[in-house]
Amino acid sequence: MIKRELYMSRIRPFVGNELIKVLTGIRRSGKSVMLELIKEELIASGISKDSFISINFENMSYVHLCTAKALHDEILKKAADIEGKVYLFFDEIQEVTDWEKCINSFRVELDCDIYITGSNAKLLSGELATYLGGRYVEFVIYPFSFGEFCDLYSSVDPEASPAQCFQKYLISGGMPYLGNLRYEEEPSRQYLVDVYNSVVLKDVVKRNNIRDVDLLERIVAYVMANVGTTFSATSLVKYFRSEQRTVAAETILNYIRYCVNAYLFYQVNRQDLQGKQILTTNEKYYIADHGIREAVYGGNMRDINRILENIVFMELLRRGYSVTVGRYGDKEIDFVCKKRAEKLYIQVSYLLASDETIKREFGVYDNIRDNFPKYVVSLDEFDMSRNGIKHRNIRDFLTMPEWN
Repeated sequence: MIKRELYMSRIRPFVGNELIKVLTGIRRSGKSVMLELIKEELIASGISKDSFISINFENMSYVHLCTAKALHDEILKKAADIEGKVYLFFDEIQEVTDWEKCINSFRVELDCDIYITGSNAKLLSGELATYLGGRYVEFVIYPFSFGEFCDLYSSVDPEASPAQCFQKYLISGGMPYLGNLRYEEEPSRQYLVDVYNSVVLKDVVKRNNIRDVDLLERIVAYVMANVGTTFSATSLVKYFRSEQRTVAAETILNYIRYCVNAYLFYQVNRQDLQGKQILTTNEKYYIADHGIREAVYGGNMRDINRILENIVFMELLRRGYSVTVGRYGDKEIDFVCKKRAEKLYIQVSYLLASDETIKREFGVYDNIRDNFPKYVVSLDEFDMSRNGIKHRNIRDFLTMPEWN
């Protein structure tokens, strides 16, 4: 089991206190494993596992507890037999109707430490904000980083070089369960297709009462095909019109938003670096796991520049950066990244194969006069840093402990 210290180091300061720990992220990204890692640390610190109450609401054995009242009564009954603090672990809590009411009630009625997981961003909106406002901390759990992937893949192929690991990562992505399949091509592809279908059916179609599933799948396919490319709802309307289908821009935006809420896609706004304002049109979208894209849509190696961008973007999110696409005049910087007082710029390229490419990729920084770190990241093996701009091989960049 990969220890996922990046997340544990963030969760650890909140263990044992009254704040509710909320773990969110796309299905199968490892949220349930994080709960097990938390339990392991609690046991190692001297807490008896008899103090734990754990329920996974995807298990049909607990379907009778999928209302707030039923869950409340069951937990109070079990907690009565536990001395001292009770540790509550609820997996996929969104399956429980009005769950936020009973979670808040536990917080008031019991001496407890609460951990919940969910696969929808709306988990923390609406009613929850009313009941739990200021009483929870959220941790988004992402699929494996390249570093985590290497740790796991080394048990499958101990002889694999970093370059071979990255080649496998480009196709397989970072969904944790693939290690159980030893990254075999066909079983891995089938598993990722099933994950995709589960996300679309349970977290998008079912949760948002979508009737036109065919339209949804076409929109998802379009976004997958265009990861890392600016496009607008208007361009999608024209695309569907060319296929003899009339779709309103509002419907398209709603469907994409549902996918964002299910953590399938991430929206990135564009920022005018001269006027220092966020631009409200032509956003970019990236997919939570590029392995899902390969399994469902294909073409990761054909679209490798976009996939490299996608990989870097997801690593930025893992490390806690807020990200925009930077525009300065007619030049565009792939990622402008901020985290508290830190800031850095990143330009991603496949290969710096010609003087023209080198000039273009490094030239995007010509008008950026501040002293924050500026990177060009590519698959090249040789360091081409110049004019204070750092060039890094993407494998090295993804595994660097710090970028600033």
